[in-house]
Amino acid sequence: MSVLHSFKRLGAARSACAGLFAVLMLLTTNLSQAAETKKDFSFAWSVYAGWMPWPYADQSGILKKWADKYGITIKVQQLDYIESINQYTAGKFDACLMTNMDALTIPAAGGIDTSIVIVGDYSNGNDGLTLKGKKSLSDIKGQKVNLVELSVSHYFLARALDSIGLAEKDVTVVNTSDADIVAAWTTPGVTAAASWNPQLAEIMKQEDTHLVFDSSKIPGEILDVLAINTATLKAHPEFAKALAGAWFETLALMSAGDARAIEAKTAMAKLSGTDLAGYEAQLKTTRLFLTGKETLEFTTAPALVASNDLVRQFSFDHGLLGQGATSVDVIGIEFPGGKTLGDPKNIKLRFDTSIVEMAANGEL
Repeated sequence: MSVLHSFKRLGAARSACAGLFAVLMLLTTNLSQAAETKKDFSFAWSVYAGWMPWPYADQSGILKKWADKYGITIKVQQLDYIESINQYTAGKFDACLMTNMDALTIPAAGGIDTSIVIVGDYSNGNDGLTLKGKKSLSDIKGQKVNLVELSVSHYFLARALDSIGLAEKDVTVVNTSDADIVAAWTTPGVTAAASWNPQLAEIMKQEDTHLVFDSSKIPGEILDVLAINTATLKAHPEFAKALAGAWFETLALMSAGDARAIEAKTAMAKLSGTDLAGYEAQLKTTRLFLTGKETLEFTTAPALVASNDLVRQFSFDHGLLGQGATSVDVIGIEFPGGKTLGDPKNIKLRFDTSIVEMAANGEL
C-alpha cells in the first residue's frame, strides 16, 4: 500500500519512485527470463474419435520426436472432457482439446485469451439424436430429452428442432452426464437422447432405437480443436509447432492404408475403448482434415464465420457468455484475414492459422 500511496501524493520522494522503478524492472526481467526458459509444457485430452491420434502420438514416440526437435518436453494427460477444459481455464494446462463452442463458453467467457491453433475435424455424424420406439424427428415433440445440458449436444438439439420448426420449449431437457447417458438409455423412462460417439454407438446397439437426426445435417458447425493459451502461444510458438508436427505426421501414418496404418488405428481403438471396426465406423462420421493444406482451406473459408455466429448466438441465449453479459457481442472472436465477430476490443477467442500455414508449406 505504501508504494501505491507514494504515487498518489504529488510530493512523493524521487527516491521512492526510483526504487519502484528498479523493482518493476527486476520483475519484468525475471518474468521475461522465465518465459524464455520455459521448456516444459502440458496438454490435456479426452476420449473422442477425432482426438485419438493425440494419445497415440504420445505413446508411439512421435510427439516426443517433435518435442525433442524444438528442445522442449510435453506432458500429456487424459481427463474427463469438461474437467480437462476447466483445468485448462484454471491455468493447469497450456493446451487442451475441446469444441469451438466450449472454447468460447468456458475459457474465453472466463477471460482466458485462447487461440485455436488446429481445427482437427468437424462432427459429420458423430453427434446424434435418438428416439426409442419412434422413427421421425417430429415425434420428439413433448418428450424429455436426455443430454449434457449447455453442451454441444444441447446446441445440436436446438439446431435439430429448428430444422422442423420446433423450439426448445417443445421439449424438456434432462441434464445427463456423458458418463451416465448410455446406462440411462437402457431404462424405460428415457425415450429421447442427444449424445456423441462413442456413447452414441453404444446407444444405437439397443433394441428399438432410431437415429432421427445427426450432425451430418449441420456440417462444419461442431468443430473439434486444439486450443492453446494465447500468451503461451505468443511466447513459445515452438510448443505449437511441435504439436502440429506430431499431429500431421500421425494423421499421415493412420491414413496411409498399409499395415502400419492398421496397427496405429488398432491402438487408437483400444485407447478409446473399442475395436478396430468400431473405431473405423466412428471415423466415417468424423471429417478429419488430414493435411495442413486441408486444415488451412477450411479455417480460412467464409463458412467458418457464419457457423461460429450461430454458436455464439446459442451461447448468449443460454447465458453462457459470462455472468452479466448483456449482448451477444460481449466477447470478440478473431478469424483469419482480420474478420471479427463481437467486441474487437475484447478478443478472447482466436482462430490462429500461423502454425497450420507452416505445416501446409512444409516449414515445421
